[in-house]
Amino acid sequence: MIKMIALDLDNTLLNSNKEISSRNEQVLKKLHSQGIHVVLCTGRPINAIWPLIEQLGLTQPNDYTITFNGGLVINNVTKEHLFELGMSRQDLQPLFDYVHRHQIPLDALDFERVYELTDQPRSIYKTVLKNIEFTDSTTADLPNHTFSKAVMAIPADQLSTIIKHLPEKLLRHYHAVQSQPMIMEFLPKKVNKAVGLKALLNHFNLTFDNLMTFGDADNDLEMIEAAAQGIVMANGLPEVKKAATAITDSNDQDGVATYCEHFFATLL
Repeated sequence: MIKMIALDLDNTLLNSNKEISSRNEQVLKKLHSQGIHVVLCTGRPINAIWPLIEQLGLTQPNDYTITFNGGLVINNVTKEHLFELGMSRQDLQPLFDYVHRHQIPLDALDFERVYELTDQPRSIYKTVLKNIEFTDSTTADLPNHTFSKAVMAIPADQLSTIIKHLPEKLLRHYHAVQSQPMIMEFLPKKVNKAVGLKALLNHFNLTFDNLMTFGDADNDLEMIEAAAQGIVMANGLPEVKKAATAITDSNDQDGVATYCEHFFATLL
């Protein structure tokens, strides 16, 4: 029995205007009121998606969000960290060395803020990520604490060329995923959305047999593969679609609502 629905945001739950449609909102609110856990799964921090959490009414004591692509599971009300997994500054050093040699923009994130590296070309991350503090820092001056990820945020045409030339040795050091056409994320090796969801499922004494997931991109692949119902949008990437239980309509056609209205017909 499905008792939790986990949803990617960009190009999945959100339409091309970066909005949750009224149809998707109404369906998810109804399912949430019926006792099904509705969990947003994103690479962003919770502050950056707070308006979406409020729109869906995910502000009850047992509501959680998967942030930083599985690196942090956070309670929406208390902001308590149920689970977190990050990297040390030393873990990021191979990536720092690489971008410095090739003069590639890079941002480093802990669980609270973004450090925009000023000894590299400036990134476009501020235009993509809102409602979070950005702090200028040189690589040498970064604090020696835990980081959630590092991000290359570059116009899509430039990023695609950079990705083609990333050395295999560097990619093996991280869980590297392209979450949007202009964003490449470097996460701890063992972090993905399924890892965060497993911690949350365990918290509620549930398993992946109780999970339905919706996604479209590389950073959704593990949770699509793990869930009893792994649903991919019509606009999803071909490799992600291969792992799907089913394909639904696109993000601009309310694909989340389309599938849920059919699957949960007795509840809606």
